[in-house]
Amino acid sequence: MKLPNDYKSKLSVYRTQTAIGELKRIFENKLREALNLKRVSAPLFVERGSGLNDDLSGKETPVEFCADGKNMQIVHSLAKWKRLALYEYGFHTGEGIYTDMNAIRKDEAVDRIHSIYVDQWDWERVITQKERNLSYLVDTVKSIVKCISQTHEELKKSFHELTYTFSDKVTFITAEELYKQYPEKTASERERLFVKQNGTTFIIGIGNSLPNGEPHSMRAPDYDDWLLNGDLIAYDPIANDALELSSMGIRVDSESLKKQLEISNEQERSSLYFHKLLLENKLPLTIGGGIGQSRLSMLLLEKAHIGEVQVSVWNDEIIKECKKKGITLL
Repeated sequence: MKLPNDYKSKLSVYRTQTAIGELKRIFENKLREALNLKRVSAPLFVERGSGLNDDLSGKETPVEFCADGKNMQIVHSLAKWKRLALYEYGFHTGEGIYTDMNAIRKDEAVDRIHSIYVDQWDWERVITQKERNLSYLVDTVKSIVKCISQTHEELKKSFHELTYTFSDKVTFITAEELYKQYPEKTASERERLFVKQNGTTFIIGIGNSLPNGEPHSMRAPDYDDWLLNGDLIAYDPIANDALELSSMGIRVDSESLKKQLEISNEQERSSLYFHKLLLENKLPLTIGGGIGQSRLSMLLLEKAHIGEVQVSVWNDEIIKECKKKGITLL
């Protein structure tokens, strides 16, 4: 775990709690207005076998329990549930939803920016067939980055200790273009090098294989279209490092779902409830994603560790190292 030297939080624990509440209130309002979203309630768990849980990279296993004779899973995210909700709630083209998503990812390797507890703004919006293109994705990313920048400017008016400037400028690059720039580097090293030089970056095309035969990052095959998705990554000045804020994209239609299930050798998912609806073209076409609440709080409040802005569980080594560095874990 790489922690910055000579770090001192600019906000006390008390001021930090106040700032987190203010940040969430401001950003939620701006995101809702920018994307025409309505707030909805969301599940903490879904039934196993429904196909609704997010498989992330396809390797993580959810926390499971039995209740009322049913096998339930704590969500990893709400990537597929949101699309089903838009269908069942009767939302129309140009409308969308957002919610607080709280999850447990027990297989996460915890460190400075990763926790087994995950909190996101999960959002989803109904689009048309004509909007299933790269231009629409780029415009949506720009709107979200602008929301972040405006939120930060408002925060700094109330919390004068904050000095970091978050620009609304964002650089777009495909995963393949990034690979060609740094062919000898790992994906995380490529991200770090590019973001340090270019600032806030959106990497397009997560999931498809690169020239080396591997994807930039693993993605489950049944929510994002791998040609029309990406990761939003900001420069973190406290750690002098790249910090992923959001994963988002235009979602699969029936054709791209078939193709990606075949590539991933996951055709058996076609029989699940969610997937059957999608393959029968009953679900709306959508764009959506998750924006990390704790990650954004870390960045805009200039924190060194995610445990300064959320309550989770840390091993003895992390606790010891944070105490040594003067970092207060909640």
